[in-house]
Amino acid sequence: MDHSDHVSLLRPGIAQPTGDTSGTSTARDTPSDPASVWADIGAGDGAFTLALADLLGPGAHIVAVDRDARALNENSKRVARAFPGVDMQAVVGDFRADLAMPSLDGLIAANSLHFVAHADQPAVIARLARHLKPGGVFVVVEYDTDSGNRWVPFPFAARSWPTLAQAAGLVEPRHLARVPSRFLGGIYSACAQRSRD
Repeated sequence: MDHSDHVSLLRPGIAQPTGDTSGTSTARDTPSDPASVWADIGAGDGAFTLALADLLGPGAHIVAVDRDARALNENSKRVARAFPGVDMQAVVGDFRADLAMPSLDGLIAANSLHFVAHADQPAVIARLARHLKPGGVFVVVEYDTDSGNRWVPFPFAARSWPTLAQAAGLVEPRHLARVPSRFLGGIYSACAQRSRD
């Protein structure tokens, strides 16, 4: 996968299309609210943080969370070089525990939740979702299988996301996009929202 694949997986959960059907642009379809605040959970060295920055555009604030301080340092440098108008905050921490984060318009968990045991995933997702504003968007990117291996121990297929999202207290789960992968066949994105009630 490359940057355009990462963008294409996130785009439907972040911006509304404006009629461009070419599918070739990596720029956001609509400008984000300048005050947009999003988080990248399990951000690592930043492949999906860069895609998020590309889509949100100048003025956005991204909170990148990971246990690996070295990876987050590299992530910060990459975002600053490629998208200097995006403000990035690095938070070193385990996303399975309580985190100090601002109120979020949305968050992405790209290839990170599969490190959480299936039985614990609803509670972890619910804890993360508490950082979302009412109506905030929770976007997942995951391998499209329910069977793991030693590198990807607890993935969940696209068909499993609605049940998992609802168990975590999220509403309106939906599938967003899919790209092929040599590893485990395919990677999809999906989303759900924190209730407005």
